[in-house]
Amino acid sequence: MRAGARGRDEDLTLLTTALDHPRSRTRVLALRGLVRAGDVSDQQWLTALSDTDVDVRREALTQLSQQAPSTLLADAVTSLLADADALVVDAAAFALGEFLYEPAVTALCQVASTHEDARCREAAIAALGALGHDDAREVIIAALRDKPPVRRRAIVALANYEGPDIDEALAMASEDKDWQVRAAVSQLGIVSDAN
Repeated sequence: MRAGARGRDEDLTLLTTALDHPRSRTRVLALRGLVRAGDVSDQQWLTALSDTDVDVRREALTQLSQQAPSTLLADAVTSLLADADALVVDAAAFALGEFLYEPAVTALCQVASTHEDARCREAAIAALGALGHDDAREVIIAALRDKPPVRRRAIVALANYEGPDIDEALAMASEDKDWQVRAAVSQLGIVSDAN
């Protein structure tokens, strides 16, 4: 029987019980149902974030990114930047950017600089740009030497920074071999000096 056919308390009990179901798809659906009901405890979030199944961890990150989490949960999300699954790392970086969680800056810089998957580096750069923390400045500038999607994301991230180093980096990026990188610089209204 589906949730919604009984009273709210019974539905919540059913959904809570389903969080421990052996099938990962059932756990994902239970989490979605609890989120819709606005009734997910920190402990339930932590359980989902540490689930053995990557789909459950990804779903938890996707759902949590739309919430205002406690420090405990934001720290748990930060720890997922070291997850073995690249899409979990990508989702964790996205969520941290949405939270504007400054304690994650160092971990995000690590992902942006060293992660082997470009999607993760790109997501980390986007989060760092949203945070606009000065400790990320050099990492974002360095990302202008990465793959084109990461370079494009770095241009957007640099829009939150000012200074001669930023002007110089954007001027160099305005001559990037990738037209989309050049277009991103152009959209910021940056014109390279031809001195």
